[in-house]
Amino acid sequence: MTPARSEIRGLVGAYLERHPAEHDRLARLLAALDEADDPAGRATLPRHVTCSAVVIDSERRVLHVRHRAGGPALAPGGRIEAADRTLLAAALRQVHEEAGIESGDLCLTPQLLGSPIDIDVHDVAARPADGEPEHRHYDVRFAFYLAHEAPAIPLQGEEVSGAQWLPFDQVASPTLRDKLLDAALDGRPEPVNASALIFDDAGRYLLHLRDHVPGIWEPGAFALLGGGREPKDTSLEGTLRRELAEEVPGLDLPVLEPFAVEAATGRDGLCVPVQIFAGRWNGDPDHVELTEGVLLRWFPPETLDRLRLSPSTRDLVRRHAAQHAARGPRPTIPVARPAAGETVPNVVGVHLYLEDPDGRVLLGLRHPDSAYAGECWHLLAGHCEQESAVACLVREALEEAGLVIDPHDAEFVHAVHLVDAPGAQPRMQMVFRVRRWKGSPELREPGKCLAWQWWSPDGLPEPIVPYARVAVEGIRAGRLYTEMGW
Repeated sequence: MTPARSEIRGLVGAYLERHPAEHDRLARLLAALDEADDPAGRATLPRHVTCSAVVIDSERRVLHVRHRAGGPALAPGGRIEAADRTLLAAALRQVHEEAGIESGDLCLTPQLLGSPIDIDVHDVAARPADGEPEHRHYDVRFAFYLAHEAPAIPLQGEEVSGAQWLPFDQVASPTLRDKLLDAALDGRPEPVNASALIFDDAGRYLLHLRDHVPGIWEPGAFALLGGGREPKDTSLEGTLRRELAEEVPGLDLPVLEPFAVEAATGRDGLCVPVQIFAGRWNGDPDHVELTEGVLLRWFPPETLDRLRLSPSTRDLVRRHAAQHAARGPRPTIPVARPAAGETVPNVVGVHLYLEDPDGRVLLGLRHPDSAYAGECWHLLAGHCEQESAVACLVREALEEAGLVIDPHDAEFVHAVHLVDAPGAQPRMQMVFRVRRWKGSPELREPGKCLAWQWWSPDGLPEPIVPYARVAVEGIRAGRLYTEMGW
């Protein structure tokens, strides 16, 4: 049985919300969804739905395959089969059959999730030898990122003769090419799901026993609370808070801190990057309403081997427990004090001050293993190399967060002349404001930064690097200079 017409109608509706000017072009498809014949059946004439997979790599190229029958190289795709449960599943089957790429090597794009990037309308010439008259295809195209490095393409079947990766501006389909050039698709996988690692002061972890029914993720197993991002979610923390409100009304987590990004496998076999947030709660799970699943219970880490639990979740809980138990003040490295009159070089640090339209400030959560300020929130920052301060700012913004900055847009707004500890090397921490930039903050260096997040200046997170807080306060007060530690 081919995918339900209700699913097709929902996908077309979501597509037209983004591209309302195409309503007339797809009018006959919408009409076909109300007719008796199966709109996805290959025998439905004079028109039916097909699917394609738009696979994008980290160099912003799209996979194309060339068929032995001739014609231009195209994205993998074709007719829908009776065994295809969804249109998305049909596209995944096509890319596996034609290019040998497994579903687990692909992930959804955070911009589109499971919505089509394009719906192409084209006429197919008659094939008298096959008894097939001229007809029309409505090709529903889904975008995927490579979850890993670009694999070798073991061409499948007798129909495909070659494969190549083409830049966006060389994509064969005009409608797809235009959408790719307009979209902010960079080919870099990002989390599209969010889960909550909830712990209490006794060192226990809250786990959710899922329903043992088909069609849900990890049925019948203990898991973390959470779910998938929806188009209206403005952030992954917003996704998680919405999911918690839907699943467990009354479970209030005032603070959620990004902890890790894990890879899971979705129902369609896709790789699903999941942002894990950690939050403390000391409540009784029996005193909150559970709208999904069977139950909530606290478990100490040493009992996890007795539960039906995915190995990745078990390892995640134990990793957090070990880090949480070991967390403590970091030792200060003593630095020899220079002799009187000796010139002391000052290290120059450069920092980026960004505000979103709501006036919130961009901060990053530093990796626990960072040499400085591990597990603390901080401005995007770096040390000057053999370069100017503004050149350093531009370089660090691109390297750390994928943000493109014009040097002329950088405005000096504050400096903190800092000594971290007695005898430590002095540091001049320069802060520049940028009001215009290209791109959205992304994790380009996950070994240094766990998350980027926008914070209200009136509610900065803890722990935060002290001089970063001082700089934000100084900028808001219109002050250009602060001294600390002298």
